[in-house]
Amino acid sequence: MTLRFDRIVLREIRLPLKQPFRISSGVVSERRIALVELQHPDGISGWGECVAGEQPNYSAETIDTAWWAIRTWIAPRLREQDLPSPNAVQQLLARDFRGHLMAKASVEMATWELAARLDGVPLARKLGGTREEIPTGISLGIQSTPEALVALALKARADGYRKIKMKIAPGTDVDFVAAVRNELGQSMALAVDANSAYTLDDSAVLRQLDALDLVMIEQPLGREDLVRHAALQHSLRTPLCLDESITDLERAEDMVTLGSGRIINIKPGRVGGFSSSLAIHDYCWAHHVPVWCGGMLESGIGRAHNVALASLPNFTLPGDLSPSARYWERDIVTPEWTMDERGMVRVPLDGPGIGVTVDMDRIDNLTVRKDVIGR
Repeated sequence: MTLRFDRIVLREIRLPLKQPFRISSGVVSERRIALVELQHPDGISGWGECVAGEQPNYSAETIDTAWWAIRTWIAPRLREQDLPSPNAVQQLLARDFRGHLMAKASVEMATWELAARLDGVPLARKLGGTREEIPTGISLGIQSTPEALVALALKARADGYRKIKMKIAPGTDVDFVAAVRNELGQSMALAVDANSAYTLDDSAVLRQLDALDLVMIEQPLGREDLVRHAALQHSLRTPLCLDESITDLERAEDMVTLGSGRIINIKPGRVGGFSSSLAIHDYCWAHHVPVWCGGMLESGIGRAHNVALASLPNFTLPGDLSPSARYWERDIVTPEWTMDERGMVRVPLDGPGIGVTVDMDRIDNLTVRKDVIGR
C-alpha cells in the first residue's frame, strides 16, 4: 500500500505523574502530552507523540508551539502526499523550515510507525534494530536530602535497573552523589545529568564529581556551547555525554571533531525524528562513540518509539526506558511497559508497528483538546 495519510488527528491529554519530577530547570507534576494520529485511506493509523514540555525550559519548543507548527506548517506539507519512504518526511520538512524539531519529530515518527504497519513489520525491525531486549536505566529527579536520594537509589538497584542517573544542580550535587556512591559501592553504574546547570566557573565542583567513578556527566554546560564542553572534557577523566547540544547530525560531527564529549544521548524527539536519529547513530557507530536513548516523561506511545530505536546495535548503554508504573497510575497503551528482574525491557516483535495497543477509551477520557486536519 502507498505510504500516505489523508487525516491528522491531534489530541492533548494530561497525565498526572505519581510523584513530581524535578530537574535543574523546573518541576513537572502533570504531563501535558500531544498525541499525533495519522490515518491512512485504508483505515490504518500510525501514532506519534510530541515530547515538548509545557514550558520552554528544556528547549525553546512547548506543546503549544508544536501544536501550532503541526497545524499550520507541517500538516499542509505532508497530508495527501504519496511518500516513497518515511525518510522523505525529513526532507520535505527541512526545506525553508527551520527549527520546530519536536513538532516535526512527532509527525515523522508517526509516519515511520504507519509505514511499519503497512509493511506488516515491527517498528524496531523497520528501523534496523537487532536486539530483542534492552538494558534499562532509571533517572532520579533532584531530592531534598542525600538520604532521600540514597533511598531511591537503593530501591532502583533492588528493582534491577542497570544504571542509575541522578539529576543534579548547584547545591544538590557532590554530597548527594557521593552518598549514593558510598552506599551502593563501586559495582553500580552511576551517572549524573545537569541539564546545563553549570558553567566553567564550577569546574572545581565538576572535578569532585569526576572522582566518583561515574559512567558519564551529562550536559553540564550550556546547550549551544560545544567549545566550553571541549575544554571541560579535556580536563576530566569521566566522559561527558551531550543531550541538549545534539540537535542533528552536524552537531554530533562537531562534538566528535572538537572533543566536546564522548557519549551522545539520542532522544528522537529532540533531533527531529527517526531519520536524524539513525544518521547520528550510524555516524557514532563508525566513530566508536557509544549512544543511548534518554526519556522525556513519555506516555506508552512515546516509550514504544524509544524502545524501537534503542534496539539498534550502537545503543550500548542502558536507556531511560522505565516501565509505565514508574510514572503513571495507568498508561494509555496495553500491555503497559514492564521491566524484568534483570533490568531488561523486551522489544515487541510479535506484530506490526509499535507493538502495543493504543487504549482509545483511556485517551478519550484524558483528552482536553482535539483538532482534526483533513477529511
